[in-house]
Amino acid sequence: MSTAPPDADELRRRVEEFLAGHDPAALDPLEFLRARFDAGLAWVHYPEGLGGLGAPRALQPAVDAAFARAGAPGNQPERNGIGLGMAAPTILAAGTDEQRARFLRPLWTGEEIWCQLFSEPGAGSDLAALGTRAVRDGDAWIVNGQKVWTSMAHEARWALLVTRTDPDVPKHRGMTYFICDMTAPGVEVRPLRQITGEAEFNEVFLTDVRIPDAHRLGAVGDGWRVSTTTLMNERVAIGGAAVPREGGMIGVVARLWRDRPELRTPGLHDALLRLWVEAEAARLTGVRLRQALAAGEPGPEGSAAKLAFARLNQEISGLELEMLGDEGLRHDDWTMRRPAEVDFTRRSPGYRYLRAKGNSIEGGTSEILRNIIAERVLGLPGEIRVDKDVAWKDLPK
Repeated sequence: MSTAPPDADELRRRVEEFLAGHDPAALDPLEFLRARFDAGLAWVHYPEGLGGLGAPRALQPAVDAAFARAGAPGNQPERNGIGLGMAAPTILAAGTDEQRARFLRPLWTGEEIWCQLFSEPGAGSDLAALGTRAVRDGDAWIVNGQKVWTSMAHEARWALLVTRTDPDVPKHRGMTYFICDMTAPGVEVRPLRQITGEAEFNEVFLTDVRIPDAHRLGAVGDGWRVSTTTLMNERVAIGGAAVPREGGMIGVVARLWRDRPELRTPGLHDALLRLWVEAEAARLTGVRLRQALAAGEPGPEGSAAKLAFARLNQEISGLELEMLGDEGLRHDDWTMRRPAEVDFTRRSPGYRYLRAKGNSIEGGTSEILRNIIAERVLGLPGEIRVDKDVAWKDLPK
């Protein structure tokens, strides 16, 4: 007989019992996080044994808040956003029981960082045009190719990798999805210097990299479907993250307005009010989106959230520089650092303005997201695709 999933009261009781037996001040942080995962209090909507209890997803914020009040250590989501926001739901949806058991726990605890080997120099917005080849060799695959714009590849232990396994079929078929060991022979990570002066992302070269078939996610040739799961979750992770009222970038600029009255002008006041209202509307839309996710996998709504996030981040960071004038043009560090996380709120206004330019590219360009919204949300006619039924090998390169 199946057991009903725990409700809010039952989860509260379980958190209290867990904290009574696991003092955050006395335990090693990693030991605490492992125990929390094993108790099903990591991501409560996941199945039992995989960090969850099969509870409604909407109850997660209350669980997180209870642990935060107790002074419990966090799992540094800012450092492993790709793992938590993209790899975990993909492994849950497409992985085998063995893959889920092997990868989800150290992913959630932050022991293993993840990156995403999707885009290529000739296949950025059009992911299905990718050419990195994987060839079967017994119980393994030999992979050769190049990936680019790979955030945190220099920190990652594992990567989500999409390859071309059959060039004789149209591009959306013949793709296969793998988990790639970033420490394997033949994996080379090179930094890419960004407009901020830093190198938080990279290009990755794969030369005769051997990947066991046991690290394949989904069926051979089913990589596009698995990739879509990753991309939909990616857009929700970027654009639909939970933030408090006046959190994120709008909070930074609102505090500047309150703390620096000498910067105020009527025109800037009107601009701030408009962006504040838009940011609050986007935040509330994100709340509704996360509630809808409790009923299933993310859909095209995540594209709208990510599109709004990118535009708002760029406009708000631009307003901050406009308020500060010459002072805002200073950037605190032009050295090619290799950051372990992307942090908007604790950096300089110059950094925020420059880094926000990437928001309309990463996680799907704004142009592609508008196409998704037009076709899948508004039901408008799709663009003409002359390559839809053409074998990948016959496409212009």
